[in-house]
Amino acid sequence: MTWPEGVARHVLDAVESTMTAAAKLAEGAAPTWVMAHRQTAGRGRRGRDWRDPPGNFAATLSLRPGRGPAEAALYSFVAALALHEALATVAGPQARLAIKWPNDVLLNGGKVAGILLESHGAGQGIGQLLIGIGVNLVAVPDAGTLEPGAVPPVALAPETGARLLPEEFLTYLAAAFARWQAQFETWGFAPIRTAWLARAARLGQEVTARTGTETRTGTFDTIDARGAMVLRTAEGRVAIAAADVFF
Repeated sequence: MTWPEGVARHVLDAVESTMTAAAKLAEGAAPTWVMAHRQTAGRGRRGRDWRDPPGNFAATLSLRPGRGPAEAALYSFVAALALHEALATVAGPQARLAIKWPNDVLLNGGKVAGILLESHGAGQGIGQLLIGIGVNLVAVPDAGTLEPGAVPPVALAPETGARLLPEEFLTYLAAAFARWQAQFETWGFAPIRTAWLARAARLGQEVTARTGTETRTGTFDTIDARGAMVLRTAEGRVAIAAADVFF
């Protein structure tokens, strides 16, 4: 596997958070990956604390997308497809992989990886987009870091026998991301949406989406052109832009 041309890379021993480190180390306009063997103050979704067991993967990609917030948010689907591809490559055909909306990857029904987006910049354009990715390569995280009712975590090595160092996985992931990014920036979101739906977990099945103010249960029908989850409920079709999803 070859490292993608024009993409910068930093591999660090320990940092507070790869998100924080990537914000500082990004090399101009070039996409920049920052991976760390240990995080002392990692962040999960909705500001949750995150701890990585040794040997797991934690990295952040810094981009300068030159897009508004709505378009920049679609990079989470690009990242999910890249993560799915990288895991499929290293795990082999026996691995059952799926993408859980909005930004988790499942392996054999359990959560093996997650994605977190943060943006910096004012006005209509995003100055810097940070895409944080964590993968359970060898072990599952401490139960105290998990949200109540979350999909149980799994790790790549125990589930598939695939063992590789975080630096090795970074190369697979960076190469996959570069390919999907090129497709997105050339053809737009439509082919990304189609590819994502082909890998979606629980599509056509009942799910529950919880936001900060309400809970909705319905059939996961599709994602729309903005990446929102569309549920068919007793009250009709509902598009949900952000939520935690439970099966």
